[in-house]
Amino acid sequence: MNILYGVQGTGNGHISRSREIILQLKSMGHHVDVILSGRAPEAFWDMEDFKPYKAYRGLTFITHKGKIDYTKTAMQLNLPQLYSDIRSYQTNGLDLVVTDFEPIAARIAKKHKIPCLGIGHQYAFYHDIPFANGNFVARYIIRNYAPAEIPIGLHWHHFNQPILPPIIPTTLNSATPRQEPHKVLVYLPFEALTDIISLIHSFEYHNFFIYHDVKEADDIGNLHIRPFSRQGFLQDLEECTYVISSAGFELISEALILGKKILVKPLEGQMEQYSNALAIRELNLGMDMNTLDKEIVGEFLESSDAKTVNYPDVALLIAQWLKKGQWHDVASLAKECWSLTN
Repeated sequence: MNILYGVQGTGNGHISRSREIILQLKSMGHHVDVILSGRAPEAFWDMEDFKPYKAYRGLTFITHKGKIDYTKTAMQLNLPQLYSDIRSYQTNGLDLVVTDFEPIAARIAKKHKIPCLGIGHQYAFYHDIPFANGNFVARYIIRNYAPAEIPIGLHWHHFNQPILPPIIPTTLNSATPRQEPHKVLVYLPFEALTDIISLIHSFEYHNFFIYHDVKEADDIGNLHIRPFSRQGFLQDLEECTYVISSAGFELISEALILGKKILVKPLEGQMEQYSNALAIRELNLGMDMNTLDKEIVGEFLESSDAKTVNYPDVALLIAQWLKKGQWHDVASLAKECWSLTN
């Protein structure tokens, strides 16, 4: 098949799980063109697996000190460019569009009446799952930002709904868990680096590896500040005992399969992240904090509980399911995936 795959670039989780599916599709002989949107083209890194791809402006949000800045977000929207990109895309020979909550590919599919699968965490919110601060506007956005004919949601638990387990990088699925007892991975990309340092610098018995938007690595005592790097990040994730992160979906999924202790701080104003924190509480998967709270961090670093969940190779199962062509039967795919989860 000739497949167009849209990847939302505002979070690295979209990129991480889409990479796994795209590699599986290519290995089965499908031709996959990729659209990336949501960040500047030069801000994408380690994208060899996605070639051939095109990067577009798309839609994104602006944050400041751990909050969505709605005014700046509205000011930077360029809807004429968005619809120009949709109109100008050539769809000759396309058999299928897949979107991981990416709006351009989703609307290309709709415009040209091409079958469209939505594969991603956000599509789980089409179902009855933990939903925090779910006002009308939030529900409207989740259903209309990147609409798909066949939505396939991902979550840490099925909640008796036809949704799938998380998609984990194969390198982590096959990793032998190893942990340095005082190593902490910190990924709070929406917070100011100075605020992160203020939050954790007094916990001198732990080594914090902080991934942030910096040019070069820097070591300040027990604080190890690192620029974004897929290989370095995954290595530190494998070696750490604790993960302090935003409440995005993919990193928490990866931490669960490796048996890490988890503390999340949701991005303020982001319904998905509030809902993820709620699910973490309800499923007893970790801890959460609404603000950068030193007391909660101290309690977290003294905690002894960690959950481990063994998820199957969901990307492979999706690719095999796609090959069968029975795309509306999501329930059978979900049943198979959860039967292999323990």
